[in-house]
Amino acid sequence: MDPRSFLKGLHPLEIKVLLRYAPGEPLDSSRLAADLDYVEGHANQAQAWLIAKNLAAETGRTARTVYELTPLGRTWLESGSPEERMVAFLTGNGPAAMPAICQAIGMEQKDAGSAFGRLSKEGVLAMTPEKLVSVVDASRSKRAVALKALLSMAAAAEGGLIDEGQLDEQGKALMAEIAKKRGSGDAAFRAAERETVTWALAGEAAAVSALLREEGVSGDELGAVTQGILESGSWKGAAFRSYNIRSRPARLIPGRRNPYVQFLESVKDKLCSLGFEEFDGGLVETEFWNGDALFMPQFHSARDIHDVYYLADPTKAKSIEEPYQSRVAATHENGGATGSRGWRYGFDREFTKRLVLRSQGTVLSARQLPTAKVPGKYFGIARCFRYDKVDATHLSDFYQTEGIVLGDDVNLRTLLGFLEMFAVEVAGAKEVKYVPGYFPFTEPSVEVHIKHPVLGWFELGGAGIFRPEVTEPLGVSVPVLAWGIGIDRMALMALGLNDLRELFSYDIESVRLRRALLK
Repeated sequence: MDPRSFLKGLHPLEIKVLLRYAPGEPLDSSRLAADLDYVEGHANQAQAWLIAKNLAAETGRTARTVYELTPLGRTWLESGSPEERMVAFLTGNGPAAMPAICQAIGMEQKDAGSAFGRLSKEGVLAMTPEKLVSVVDASRSKRAVALKALLSMAAAAEGGLIDEGQLDEQGKALMAEIAKKRGSGDAAFRAAERETVTWALAGEAAAVSALLREEGVSGDELGAVTQGILESGSWKGAAFRSYNIRSRPARLIPGRRNPYVQFLESVKDKLCSLGFEEFDGGLVETEFWNGDALFMPQFHSARDIHDVYYLADPTKAKSIEEPYQSRVAATHENGGATGSRGWRYGFDREFTKRLVLRSQGTVLSARQLPTAKVPGKYFGIARCFRYDKVDATHLSDFYQTEGIVLGDDVNLRTLLGFLEMFAVEVAGAKEVKYVPGYFPFTEPSVEVHIKHPVLGWFELGGAGIFRPEVTEPLGVSVPVLAWGIGIDRMALMALGLNDLRELFSYDIESVRLRRALLK
């Protein structure tokens, strides 16, 4: 290897590492941060570039779990955890009913119920025969004390991070109970897996570092002339990195529409040509329209289908439209006027006001029902948000094409025809199959699956016929077909992709290639 051939291609981040360390010395991001004042990103860049040039090699990886204090955890530290607040209120005011406790300390019923369960198990609280919560022995609340200690430890730590190795067995057990990897908006800690990569400079690096010293290169050379340098005159005594004036200029290419945007527009054109009317709505919705109006019970496991993002400010809407709130509440509680038994629980009229980023396009269908024409056909292309693990077929924000068809004569066969159109004519799938599905708001429910040449079979979307518990409270008495199709997944087939993340690629050449496929 000719060491001189590396000099012009070395970045200052690499140069400082080469000049500071000898081959074989163990290195990691924390050491570079301490010695060279690198942030973690700079340390990782220097490592990757040097390894790519065979000037360094990885020597090991160590996995560890870290726990990050969430905004909710900081709130608990300042105002007290649910258990602390409940015990403090009861100690000062005496026995009280659960709804009164929730109202007094600003806590939702589900959080208060969980806190009471933990405290009663420890023997701190008990329920009287009159259904009042009372204090038995406040000193028994060991869990609240341990939780406060964890919150204080994290708040004092850099970045609010606690390494698993810092915890004793009791702390690890409590952290395993309260920390979440996903959907950590309602958890005091967010758990994450981190890797520490160790590496070392290779033997060839010695010759390069010697040549750097011989040439007087320090890594502090300036790479650009800024306004501040010109105004201060400091450029006169500074050393600059060399520029290659023989390098070819960047290729100029005229702007064009993004191929994915073009695909979305083609779907809209196709549906409009079939007589559908387009509907739309805001990205922020209430729990009422995002779930309650769709007969999704407020505290049932079915709600876990949608792991939503909550708004920090404001947290709730001022009101919910009437008479729909009262009708939907009655339907949940006892079936209302739908002939159903409902879900048999007390509908929470404060919870239903909470603001979220919509997790499904079906919220647009629910909003459309009160003003929909019969017969009628409607569709929307909605951007949705869920806290999900990102992979080849899942994104944390995605598009759905949502649609409803209202009429006296529509049925399941009509719905399957629409699903086949999406799968075959829009997505371009060659193989399609239908499987039974479950959604709280449709019965019967069906999922449509298509076969991708690389990824194999995956779900394209769900569909069904809205239950009367959804349609009648919103003023509709005829059958309503409904579907929510992952339009991102249709684009996988139509654009010849193997990974949803390629839809948002930084590789402009691949974007241009995808656009050519649409011609």
